[in-house]
Amino acid sequence: MTPADLILTPTGLRFRGRRYPCTVGRGGLSAAKREGDGATPIGTYSIVALLYRPDRLARPAPWAVPIRPGDLWSDASGDSAYNQLVRAPYAPSHEVLRRADPLYDLIFVTDWNWPDARAGRGSCIFMHQWRRPGFPTEGCVAMRRDHLHRIAAQVILGTRLIVRG
Repeated sequence: MTPADLILTPTGLRFRGRRYPCTVGRGGLSAAKREGDGATPIGTYSIVALLYRPDRLARPAPWAVPIRPGDLWSDASGDSAYNQLVRAPYAPSHEVLRRADPLYDLIFVTDWNWPDARAGRGSCIFMHQWRRPGFPTEGCVAMRRDHLHRIAAQVILGTRLIVRG
């Protein structure tokens, strides 16, 4: 481990000497993640993208990519675009990235089950804004908006997210 790693512990997310409160999936932590189980997978993952809403905030880092109207994330386990960024119209199951609420205004995308997704293993694990403290996600890691922004200003492409069991 290095000081540049994001380390998820039972007491929060550690990064560069600070601890940030966060929430995980409603299914807790799991070494056997499956699509729809609501669990956050245990392991080490790289940050492969940083997405942001350009109509709501300034670019948080030079390598951040804007979320456009019609951007979706496929969670259709049997589809060839499973666990990939797709564009509307897209009929199979998906998540809308440009949401009405602020949860996805800033998204760290990890390489969980990506780029060569295996059906049923679970779609992408994001780091994004939480609804409120203690409110679980569907498997992602969520935290306060200001903490996400502070971290976004310091991470680089390939930064590791380490989820300990």
